[in-house]
Amino acid sequence: MDTTLQDPLVGQVLDGRYRVEARIAVGGMATVYRAVDTRLDRVLALKVMHPALATDAGFVERFIREAKSVARLDHPNVVQVFDQGADGAYVYLAMEYVAGCTVRDVLRERGALRPRAALDILEPVLAALGAAHRAGFVHRDMKPENVLIGDDGRVKVADFGLVRSVDTVTSTTGAVLGTVSYLAPEQVEHGSPDPRVDVYACGVVLYEMLTGGKPHEGDSAAVVLYKHLHEDVPPPSAAVPGLAYELDELVAAATARNPEIRPYDAVALLARARETRAALSEEQLDAVPPQALGTEHGDRGSHDHHDNAEDRTSVIPRSLTVPRPLPVDGDEFGDAGDGVQRTSRLASPPPDPPRRRGPGVRRGPLAVVVAVLLVLGLGTGIWYINSGQFTKVPPLLSKTEAEARDRLEDTGLDVGKVRHAHSDTVDRGRIISTDPGVGSRIRKNDSVSFTVSDGPDTVKLPDLEGYRLDRARTLLKDEGLEPGMVTRAFSDGVPKGFVISTKPASGTTVRGGSAVALVVSKGSPVDVPDVTGDALEDARTELREAGLEVRVAEERVNSEHDSGQVARQTPDPGSRAAEGDTVTLTVSKGPRQIEVPDVVGDSVDDAKRKLTDAGFRVDEDRGLLGLFGDTVKEQSVDGGDTAAEGSTVTITIR
Repeated sequence: MDTTLQDPLVGQVLDGRYRVEARIAVGGMATVYRAVDTRLDRVLALKVMHPALATDAGFVERFIREAKSVARLDHPNVVQVFDQGADGAYVYLAMEYVAGCTVRDVLRERGALRPRAALDILEPVLAALGAAHRAGFVHRDMKPENVLIGDDGRVKVADFGLVRSVDTVTSTTGAVLGTVSYLAPEQVEHGSPDPRVDVYACGVVLYEMLTGGKPHEGDSAAVVLYKHLHEDVPPPSAAVPGLAYELDELVAAATARNPEIRPYDAVALLARARETRAALSEEQLDAVPPQALGTEHGDRGSHDHHDNAEDRTSVIPRSLTVPRPLPVDGDEFGDAGDGVQRTSRLASPPPDPPRRRGPGVRRGPLAVVVAVLLVLGLGTGIWYINSGQFTKVPPLLSKTEAEARDRLEDTGLDVGKVRHAHSDTVDRGRIISTDPGVGSRIRKNDSVSFTVSDGPDTVKLPDLEGYRLDRARTLLKDEGLEPGMVTRAFSDGVPKGFVISTKPASGTTVRGGSAVALVVSKGSPVDVPDVTGDALEDARTELREAGLEVRVAEERVNSEHDSGQVARQTPDPGSRAAEGDTVTLTVSKGPRQIEVPDVVGDSVDDAKRKLTDAGFRVDEDRGLLGLFGDTVKEQSVDGGDTAAEGSTVTITIR
């Protein structure tokens, strides 16, 4: 059943610009439509927040934050946002329209994917998220529904509706935003917006692409959340026998329950994914999993009844995210206690069992002690060379300068250069960036430089009224602003070519680099005189006396006016023009000569109809004898002769 027909927005025009044509998808917070931008005549996707949520300032703020965040991400694998606005109860984003399908559609249709296809999708996704992470944002809602595959094969990440800045403090409203099946353990427990929550979600998506199913499933959201906290994501090879060990390791690295063990952002995971691809043979990359639909092993039924309930972005009550005993099959999970155990498969493996010593020469105690010391010394040296002398740059973004200094000191690092820069997104006095970047491997006792925000770069818009356009543009650039769109208007008080006003108005405080629209005077308006029917030279004189320029069109046309007279003019008579504007005159070459129909002997009505249809006016001459007659006896221009179009033909009636 096509529910699009029941959607009240389909067929409507939002904000006087976006014509809604069809509904594409419905999510937990918004509905996406295919629409046409009537101003630019292009197809786009319109994401409209559910009206019930539009009254919640928090949701509206997230919606607007999505527009601003994605607008700053110029990446080929990110769905671009063009515009944001509201029309009554409808708050919307106008976004790039990607004709194609989502990864969820692919999984429903094809089941598990070959490793090559899964990596072909994963790598551009990580490239897009890497750009977001390096720009200081976390997606927080990665899932197959938010990965689009265009008809041309391009992969794009969509729906940055839950995006947050790295290191921002999580709201304590008692709820977690996200999609249950893809939440990282720390996201469930703390709602932490670290780039590694996206890394975890991508690992779950990779598992799903390789196996055709989710790693953690349950009868309720609470069960799934509990498994995220207490169970490792199983290796994909447990569901797909024969799958390459390297793919198990890639999934394990991305989905480690301890975030400290995961790659620190999507860029790092992308490097791991490329290393994994390089380590696989062609046969391993193209191995067909048993869960692939359409193969002899495929089980279509297991995928046709997919329930989307856990795939929607949701507001998850915090009560569901706190570990507590949950009944399963008559038993209960153990209480998590004060903390969450995060044992990962990536932790060091247990030592090998001691080998029995074979027959040989008995070694003395001193030799054993020397050997142990040598091994310990060598091991310590190797450890120090490889790891012991290094640490990682701690998370400093959005911290105050004092907090950053304290954290560096606690880590054993020195403070390097402290720079200052303006920022539209980071509050004044907080850290914008670090050098080396957060999570980078660095020698202990090295220094870390950072940049502190001076807040937005604001400028008080100067008063440009009365300046020539070129001078006004120069003044704007001198103030760090950009000259914007120029519109022209009539003004009795401001000379032509000079600025009347600006938008925003002068004196307004705006961000540096903002575009300022200029309204420029066209001078005092001039009423265009009517010169149609005048001789060409008379028309020239009259227009020039009114302060207008004259241009004569090369082409001449037939008209009711005599040859050499003005047939028509542009602009039209009576319209307003600026002094010095040009009026184009088209000269007549006289009326068109057409053949006069023969109407003698016709009834009066038939004669008038024929002559009028041919382009003539008709006059009747009845005299005394024709008062009661109805037959044409004569016509002023004989039938078959030519006469000027629009001229009058007199018919005599007897």
